[in-house]
Amino acid sequence: MDQRPAGDLRGRQPQGPALGYQGPDQGYALALAARFRDQLQLQQVEDPDDALAGATAIGLRRASLYGRAPVIHDIRIALTIWGFLDPEPPPELVQLRRARYEGLANVAHHYGELRALVDSVPESTLRMTPDKVAEAYPGQWRELLGLA
Repeated sequence: MDQRPAGDLRGRQPQGPALGYQGPDQGYALALAARFRDQLQLQQVEDPDDALAGATAIGLRRASLYGRAPVIHDIRIALTIWGFLDPEPPPELVQLRRARYEGLANVAHHYGELRALVDSVPESTLRMTPDKVAEAYPGQWRELLGLA
């Protein structure tokens, strides 16, 4: 008979649509994202809460790929690839992110959109170093987002 408490995980975390990406200490990503609030370069009608919600979720996926808690670079990469730290992001990117990020802070009503945003970022981008991402952006933003 198994002596583990009923709440202990047996086997692996479940995987599939809408289940997200598991990792330790995920709540810390909220504190990390908040550090970027004053650095966000938003265009008209963009909401900082939406930008940070999307970046937090993308950053959590990156952290989970490495099986660790989130770090500041996870959030920085997410904000960089979408141009949120660029005072003059490419207009086409701004148009795309407006459509993809609108309302994401209201996770209860936009969970599907949030999951789609996170899942759309290629794993190859998430495995890049922050320096490599900074070198690639803005010239290769389409490649970073898997749109090339």
